[in-house]
Amino acid sequence: MEVNKIFENNQKWINEKLSLDKDYFNKLSEGQSPEILYIGCSDSRVTAEEMMGAQPGEVFVHRNIANMVISIDLNVMSVLNYAVSHLKVNHIVVCGHYFCGGVKAAMQADDLGILNPWLRNIRDVYRMYQEELEAIENENDRYNRLIELNVKEQCINVIKTAAFQKAFNERGVQVHGWVLDVKSGKLIDLKIDFKKELEQIMKIYKLS
Repeated sequence: MEVNKIFENNQKWINEKLSLDKDYFNKLSEGQSPEILYIGCSDSRVTAEEMMGAQPGEVFVHRNIANMVISIDLNVMSVLNYAVSHLKVNHIVVCGHYFCGGVKAAMQADDLGILNPWLRNIRDVYRMYQEELEAIENENDRYNRLIELNVKEQCINVIKTAAFQKAFNERGVQVHGWVLDVKSGKLIDLKIDFKKELEQIMKIYKLS
């Protein structure tokens, strides 16, 4: 996209919205009450609201390289806390996507500078599931399985937080692990058994 086309496109978008509802932007300015916090990848091919058919105000979105939930990342932790404690979302989605460049980069033996500590978290996921992953002969299939496992581990990182645990006890907020297949556009629910995961980790990570 050419940068000089953006403002022209913006005006077209405004006109389209106003033609359907003359109060559209006045209503938007009144506030937000999303049901869902979406944590996804920054990849330019993955557009959270569009693939879910969501409208403005329905989904609170955070994106970073490889959809990571890292405890010392103040950005994602601030978003998570704000969404859960103030916006009172009832669903937290961690969504990865197949053929993720961040996951693939993590598995290359290259010095990637400032990306090294970030991608090391994905290498840790690989280490945890090394036996399963190295039994997969096809390289793309192995990466895609790592993408799924990374989503699972980032969901567990959400569960470890005090904000989630408090909201879970108060109103039963739910976590979901999804993957987008960019080759088909299909959104896949990994159907992770978080009740089982909670039972396994709460002895260690219970905070509330």
